[in-house]
Amino acid sequence: MLDDNYFMRLALLEAQKAMQAKEIPIGCVIVANEIVIAKAHNLTETMCDVTAHAEMQAINAAADSLGAKYLNDCTLYVTLEPCVMCVGATFWAKLGKIVFGAKDVKQKNNEEKLKFLHPHTQWIGGVLEKECQQILQQFFEKKR
Repeated sequence: MLDDNYFMRLALLEAQKAMQAKEIPIGCVIVANEIVIAKAHNLTETMCDVTAHAEMQAINAAADSLGAKYLNDCTLYVTLEPCVMCVGATFWAKLGKIVFGAKDVKQKNNEEKLKFLHPHTQWIGGVLEKECQQILQQFFEKKR
């Protein structure tokens, strides 16, 4: 069945790609009408670009795929709760729904970022949370 768990598993596959590339393992997919229109993972190290988060890469790819800058009818699935920058980008893209796995415990004032959501964007967290946390923990354990 094509549900939030299914699409989060696809985002986890993207996170695996990031880990193999020695990037922080965060993966993202964007779905429209139950069809994946964009897949991405963190590229901040590869591109030497602090803005090359998985969500930013996926939003750009989704806009290209649709030939439109607004993603009203799309859902973004990401393995880690989006940062303020990425939430701001989803606001401007008018994303319909954001689904994330692990909560970002390192960011302060996580509730504050909800002020930057588009008023029509749904926000759902905790989907496959343990799996999403686990890949991040594995990555950082290897780095230490």
